[in-house]
Amino acid sequence: MVAIPLLSVNLQQRSKDKPWILIPFFYTAGVTQNSYAAFSSNVRGTTDLYLNLINIKKTNRELTGQLAELKAQLGELTELKLENERLGHLLAFKQKTHMNLLASRIIGRDLLTDYETVTIDRGSSHGVKKGMGTLTINGVVGYITDIEPNTAKILLITDRYAVIDGVVQRSRARGIAQGLTSDSLTLSLLKRDDDVKMSDIIVTSGIDNYFPKGFPIGSVTKIIEKPYGLGQQVTLQPAVTTSDLEEIFVVLNANHQNFEE
Repeated sequence: MVAIPLLSVNLQQRSKDKPWILIPFFYTAGVTQNSYAAFSSNVRGTTDLYLNLINIKKTNRELTGQLAELKAQLGELTELKLENERLGHLLAFKQKTHMNLLASRIIGRDLLTDYETVTIDRGSSHGVKKGMGTLTINGVVGYITDIEPNTAKILLITDRYAVIDGVVQRSRARGIAQGLTSDSLTLSLLKRDDDVKMSDIIVTSGIDNYFPKGFPIGSVTKIIEKPYGLGQQVTLQPAVTTSDLEEIFVVLNANHQNFEE
């Protein structure tokens, strides 16, 4: 009996606080407020994400720039290492021979002329003379044709006007090595019965003292017998790839060096 009056009082107090007719509006307002709060939170989240993406892109650009710089530095170090290795091989070669050799760098290439030539950074003031031979540790390069005080021009062995006295290393048959294309030579003046085989090594004769005796000129890649017994047509692959040259030696004096001994 006591609980009924208390329940009645409680309902009356709630009715006074919130009239029943307004309860739906309060509910709608609450839902709207909650939705707005959620929307605001989503907007803030989207804005933060956008700003993070901007920072990531900026960081990515910075890292890309740093990576490019590191790659460039690595390339320079690699190039320096390779150059030091080449120069080390040249120095070791020079120390093993008793030839008088002058080390030089190629500073120019004549690409628009009828001749296959390169220019080096040594000239008459360094003792270079016309006709002197040039070589690398792998073989013959060519010989000096034009001279200035501090530069000189080399006619490469692959030029069609370049001729060098050559010998078949195995059989001692003699011929003249002459430029054919930018990557091939021909060995002419061979007799039909001269002993020449595929892969034979052709070396310098050394008779002019411009080149040491027995130094590689090239190797045989093709042999064609000429008709009517007029000899043989022999094609060679040069011992040196002339398009890759960077440093070479000028033979100031071969001093009768013989690489076949």
